[in-house]
Amino acid sequence: MLTRRSVLTATSAALALPLLGATPWQAQAMRTQGASAQAAIRLRFVNRTGAYDNASIHFYVVGTNLATGEQSRVTPEGTLVPVSLADNGADGYADYAIPFSSSGDTLSQIPADMSGRIYFSLGDKLKFKVNEGNALAYPAAWVESDPSYGVLHDCVEFTYKSGRIYCNTTMVDMFSVPLSIALTGEQSPTTGTLVEGGRAKIFSAVSASPDFASLVVDDRRIIAPGHGLDAGRFSTTYFDTYIDQVWSKYAGEPLVVKANNTTFTGRVSGDQFVFDGGVKAFSRPSTRDVLFCDGALAAPNDGITGPVAAVLGAGFNRTTLLASADQPTGDPAGFYQGSPVHAYCKAMHDNTVDGKAYGFAFDDVGGFASYVEDNASEMAVTLTPF
Repeated sequence: MLTRRSVLTATSAALALPLLGATPWQAQAMRTQGASAQAAIRLRFVNRTGAYDNASIHFYVVGTNLATGEQSRVTPEGTLVPVSLADNGADGYADYAIPFSSSGDTLSQIPADMSGRIYFSLGDKLKFKVNEGNALAYPAAWVESDPSYGVLHDCVEFTYKSGRIYCNTTMVDMFSVPLSIALTGEQSPTTGTLVEGGRAKIFSAVSASPDFASLVVDDRRIIAPGHGLDAGRFSTTYFDTYIDQVWSKYAGEPLVVKANNTTFTGRVSGDQFVFDGGVKAFSRPSTRDVLFCDGALAAPNDGITGPVAAVLGAGFNRTTLLASADQPTGDPAGFYQGSPVHAYCKAMHDNTVDGKAYGFAFDDVGGFASYVEDNASEMAVTLTPF
């Protein structure tokens, strides 16, 4: 199983991904049996963009059949079918686009036992590609050579298993189309709604930061800084001074991390952050490691090192590690207050109604990600006003 960090570091127009966005909550979702199984969950798509009519919008439901492990897609009829090399057309790409209804809401479904993404494209269609072994390559909108680079699009992530849906909006790769999720079920949670004028405010805030401004691609999207770093749009040393300060601080005092219902204590020794409790030592991370929560901060799904790595990744991205030797911190008022500021994440959280966003891989530490789950009969995704 790929983790979210594996997706972020490996995704390209030429690479197939067996499972997208598999955060710890999704891994748990795949192991958990819901209270009541059902064949499918209804999808409802609502166009409130104010800028694009239904005739301009298409959706795509792609991912993994959890029962078979096959990379699959949902057809216009709502059936889950494996992708195939034969899906590629004369241009070499697979057209999985499903049009919105001519008017009103658009209905579809997620079949049982599926994990993946729902993409929305506005204007032109997205180009997927099936490679040898029926491996599906997804759009990589932060790569200028990607065939979908010029298409306005975005996505939400989900796992649907045994009647329970786990889902989130995401800005981990980029931010483009404002999306909100509402579930109809036992608790009917919602997330992802932006404040009034939120999209424009996010673009303005990121554009106003000299270090982050080059991540803005016209009015089409804002590329996440990790991908921006790889594309030469963002500094490779942005967090280096902060990382050095953290290393210096915890060479002289302990850091206490509470994760997975366990308390771990660590100190820096030379170039290693060494924790008790069986945690694998962490080498000094790079700026890229911080942005992707990977490399030196890689989080294995082991219940020990992984949870501590996630807390460290969150502390670096939120710049809370110098402010408190007890992590994770729970007051969002203290996030993004240190130097340097992760202006991309700050803009996302500042402009959501519930203060939640998925700005980096472990923004779910402490419950600050735009994530919801429920035993639900319907998942509604609204394309909210531009």
